[in-house]
Amino acid sequence: MRVYLPSTLPALAELLRTGEIGPPPVHGFAVTPALREWYSSGDVEELEYVALMHAARRSLRLLAADPSAPQRRVVLAAELTDGLAGGQEIGPDDPALVTIGSPVPLRDVVSAHIDDPSAAVAISAAVAALPAADAGDDDARFVVDGAEGYELLWYATQEISDLLA
Repeated sequence: MRVYLPSTLPALAELLRTGEIGPPPVHGFAVTPALREWYSSGDVEELEYVALMHAARRSLRLLAADPSAPQRRVVLAAELTDGLAGGQEIGPDDPALVTIGSPVPLRDVVSAHIDDPSAAVAISAAVAALPAADAGDDDARFVVDGAEGYELLWYATQEISDLLA
């Protein structure tokens, strides 16, 4: 099962240092039955992209929790054995959310998806707008949604250490 794990650049550096994402529970996003029902017209590739974007949106919240982190969304794609990730639907806004009951080892990470540095201003604005967007402010939601206008760049796992250097 492919699971998309939201992260930040400092957390990515920590993953390289420790060799795992954790402690559990680890929250990620995947093609769940709830996501298939919510997005009934999509094929697997489209559904995986939706799960990736849910993880990217959660990465904004991780950036809000760590203001010193570079303002770039990070999503790690991990290939986990079926049964390791159990679906735990939180609500209609998170149909792709899964909870993983053990640390995710670095060896299971197959790629990293990271914003280009040129997206930092828009990502920073989206992070700042999160509280107002959560409170229902339509203008703030527009700013948060604007972050999705920036495509995440794909990196192979062997490129991660060079990226962080």
